[in-house]
Amino acid sequence: METPDTAAGSAAEPPAENTAETPAEPTGVAAQDWAKASAEPHYRAAVVDLLGALAYGELAAFERLAEDAKLAPTLGDKAELAKMASAEFHHFEQLRDRLSAIGAEPTEAMEPFVAALDGFHRQTAPSDWLEGLVKAYVGDSIASDFYREVAARLDVDTRGLVLGVLDDTGHASFAVEKVRAAIDADPRLGGRLALWARRLMGEALSQSQRVVADRDALSTMLVGGVADGFDLAEVGRMFSRITEAHTKRMAALGLAA
Repeated sequence: METPDTAAGSAAEPPAENTAETPAEPTGVAAQDWAKASAEPHYRAAVVDLLGALAYGELAAFERLAEDAKLAPTLGDKAELAKMASAEFHHFEQLRDRLSAIGAEPTEAMEPFVAALDGFHRQTAPSDWLEGLVKAYVGDSIASDFYREVAARLDVDTRGLVLGVLDDTGHASFAVEKVRAAIDADPRLGGRLALWARRLMGEALSQSQRVVADRDALSTMLVGGVADGFDLAEVGRMFSRITEAHTKRMAALGLAA
């Protein structure tokens, strides 16, 4: 979600969303195209897993935004969410088509991630319109940050696709504007929404870790072995960057991290 950075006290403009630190001069797999990189079977399996997880995530986002539109207080808000849902479905189609193009069956690639992602959404079902906006902005952005970190280690073709489908559909600015306006109107909302956002942070990080841990190819790619994987120190730095980005988003919403 490519949005400008913002100071904690600035108006409703969300912070920079890209936390991945792509090297200025990519090396190894990150400097190769898909045709060359996919010759390594373990790398190909990891990419199929990654695209499968992303594809189901986008499909679930489409369903959730369409459902959230029912809670919208105005017709204008309902229309905005419907437009965002359509953009998420387009991202899903791009991932589905890419999986087919590289010889993977899309539903089979997505299936291993259904239980974990559905479980996350069940555990973090919003109780109202504002909680839904905070979830889309905070929870989804944490997952996007994680995938951007991974994308920095991917081949050129796959990296371009992944970064493209992680682009902001407009939800970031929309959520910040609506949540800040609600808190300005009723400051008591701030405490409840801050607690909600902290819960989302923990659940989103746990969900990302579960997705990786359950798939050998993905975990091997991330922690050495395949591509330019993270070492343990870099894993720590990665989560520090994700946490820092979360703190900036909370400030943009007018909430304490």
